[in-house]
Amino acid sequence: MSVNDPISDMLTRVRNAGMARQSETTMPSTKVLVAIAKILKEEGYIADFRVIEKRPQDQLVISLRYGADRKPAIKEIKRVSKPGLRVYAGKNDIPRVQSGLGIAVVSTPQGVMTGYEARRRGIGGEVLCTVF
Repeated sequence: MSVNDPISDMLTRVRNAGMARQSETTMPSTKVLVAIAKILKEEGYIADFRVIEKRPQDQLVISLRYGADRKPAIKEIKRVSKPGLRVYAGKNDIPRVQSGLGIAVVSTPQGVMTGYEARRRGIGGEVLCTVF
């Protein structure tokens, strides 16, 4: 199956799996999706992720994280920059999500990182998504 926007597809799969209380979700793997999954794990939004090498394309498996009351750790996950409307932000314009409680994932010339890290390094880039 061909997907025009793999990042949006990933975010939708994670959102849907969380609402359905599934323990994990699977999707086709790309370098950008693995980088986003790494950030989500470092920030504590997902439990773990792994890449299963498979033909014709590797699979990315994301294990979701839930709280004690069985509510998903990810309350809201939104795609900001879309193929039809790219959203770029300079180092001073990177959005703060929920007054710093959430994160923005930014694609910069130095790689994919959180908005906080991009501000700290003084670089801007494409705002991929926000997570709260």
